[in-house]
Amino acid sequence: MADKTHDDIYTKFYDAVNMQPQEIEDWLDTDEAKSVGQTKDGASESVGYQSGEKIIKIKRKKKADLTDGDYDHMNKVIGYINRHTAQRPDGDVSETDWTYSLKNWGYDPGKK
Repeated sequence: MADKTHDDIYTKFYDAVNMQPQEIEDWLDTDEAKSVGQTKDGASESVGYQSGEKIIKIKRKKKADLTDGDYDHMNKVIGYINRHTAQRPDGDVSETDWTYSLKNWGYDPGKK
């Protein structure tokens, strides 16, 4: 992260994450949100689901209150969204694991 400033990460994060905290919260309450992703270290929720919970907290903070840990996670979210949107499958993706996973990370590919 040494080559990226907090301002750069902040801007890219808010450009990439197109869902509001309440939208992410509502999404994470669905069976679809819980049905995708990989779990790590015996966790009950997937890495993406846990990320969605962190994104909600980050987006509800004032910029001045963001920690280095928040910026690290924001940078991780930017990378995930960029990698996965580049791998968009063909056809209608509205009800696919690809879309569900991205929404766990705060990005709704169906939004304009």
